[in-house]
Amino acid sequence: MLNISNLKKTQSGEVLFSGATFQINPGEKVGLVGPNGAGKSTIFRIITGEISADEGQVSLPSKTRMAYFSQNVGEMKGKSALKEVVEGDEKIKILAAQLRECEEKLADYESLSEEEMNDVMMKMGELQSDFESRGGYDLDSRAAEILTGLGIMPEDHGKDSGLFSGGWKMRIALAKVLVIKPDLILMDEPTNYLDLETILWLEKWLQDYEGAIFMTTHDRDFMNNICKKTIEISNRKVTTYSGNYDFYEKEREVRLQQLKAEHSRQQDMLAKEEEFIAKFKARASHAAQVQSRVKKLEKIDRIELPPEEESIQFEFSTPERGGDDVISLKGLTKAWGENIVFENLSALIKRLDKIAVVGVNGAGKSTLLKVICEQTEPTAGSVHIGPSIKMGYFSQYSLEVLDGEKTVFEEMRSQLKEASDGYIRNLLAAFLFKGNDVDKKVKYLSGGEKSRLILANLLSQKNNLLILDEPTNHLDIKSREVLLEALKKFEGTLLFVSHDRHFLHSLSEKVYEVDKGKIEVYPGNYKYYLEKKNLTV
Repeated sequence: MLNISNLKKTQSGEVLFSGATFQINPGEKVGLVGPNGAGKSTIFRIITGEISADEGQVSLPSKTRMAYFSQNVGEMKGKSALKEVVEGDEKIKILAAQLRECEEKLADYESLSEEEMNDVMMKMGELQSDFESRGGYDLDSRAAEILTGLGIMPEDHGKDSGLFSGGWKMRIALAKVLVIKPDLILMDEPTNYLDLETILWLEKWLQDYEGAIFMTTHDRDFMNNICKKTIEISNRKVTTYSGNYDFYEKEREVRLQQLKAEHSRQQDMLAKEEEFIAKFKARASHAAQVQSRVKKLEKIDRIELPPEEESIQFEFSTPERGGDDVISLKGLTKAWGENIVFENLSALIKRLDKIAVVGVNGAGKSTLLKVICEQTEPTAGSVHIGPSIKMGYFSQYSLEVLDGEKTVFEEMRSQLKEASDGYIRNLLAAFLFKGNDVDKKVKYLSGGEKSRLILANLLSQKNNLLILDEPTNHLDIKSREVLLEALKKFEGTLLFVSHDRHFLHSLSEKVYEVDKGKIEVYPGNYKYYLEKKNLTV
């Protein structure tokens, strides 16, 4: 269906990828992976025709219907959320207008000749067939169902799109893509800004979807559960793997080891040939043999190894031991006006607990963390932090405290005044700030880079209590793995909210579910919680 042949793209004088060749067949679900800046979004923009490639071809049958979801949702205002979605398919809108024209002509049938009547009826039949195949007749109900699935409840379907926040506008934009039911959906980070419940709904929808999907996402579980093929952009090359993300990781390592073995054999052969040439090049009796071997070496296709991904080993300082009772909640209540978020919550968090806070969207997970961190006052009850507890807190609002005019190194230096330059550079390298990255001004960092900078600071401050609200937001898969490994080694108490299932499964040792104004404690990991709730996530 979609054929990419020998694609090349250069950006700012550097080759992003060259010789990119792959195809996506009807109904195939394919994941696109690669480090930040490798060109994943660029591939999408070339396929949609937004930008052109330097070389190569993109082939798509003329009748193939394609839709593209990107992080750039565009302007939305003046229409209700439902109308924005319903009118997202321009072709259905045009067909509906043409059908109305035919109906108006038929209503005035007396003015039509028999031949004109037949022509109108013939055209109307074709339009109706096309309208039906595109899902025009159940468009309104389908749009309402998708909006609700994406977390926008029926009571808000009539609300002006302009009144929704950026994250909720993303959901409307996503609904506009899904409602079209095209032959091929391109999706650039569809899980950004979605909570776990919505991710699960979207995952099921995409699993059941009969069309083809080509997507990139930072949520490895989401990709694993949907995609059966993985395409990697790395080191200016595009490589296809016939399996999901877990398969890709294992197969990539196997291929790398094979390539290293081939490279080693070739290097041994080259060394022997070059040794022969150097030894006998001055002897006339061996001139023909030397010349033959020189030509042979010139024709050899040299095997290149990809640059090794540096594995920075960084040991975080062990925080001072705090009291055994870290956080005590007694009769805790929080209300915004007449809206009670939670009521009469009581719980005791012990030293070294690693607790995942879960619950449906709007249950009050983030509000609970804010109350514990004194970011907002409780309406009633109390929070008591135990003796010798040093607390670090991360939320999306933490990014706003960074000084945009400082470099990455300067920002970290301002937080770690006693640390050596070497310590700071090693710390930043552990969180993927390497080489010239440390000299980049904070204001030019992406959301993910800012998150990494804040988290690196939190983990180096000798905090013995970390409270993290969606720490994986905006982080790519590699960055999430770096954070996960650091938190596994953290010798303190951890309370966190996340919609990343891989993160939840890997880190949680207890689960606190905020539900219907109360906290339910599950004394086991995330898998234990799911089993007790009869859920499969």
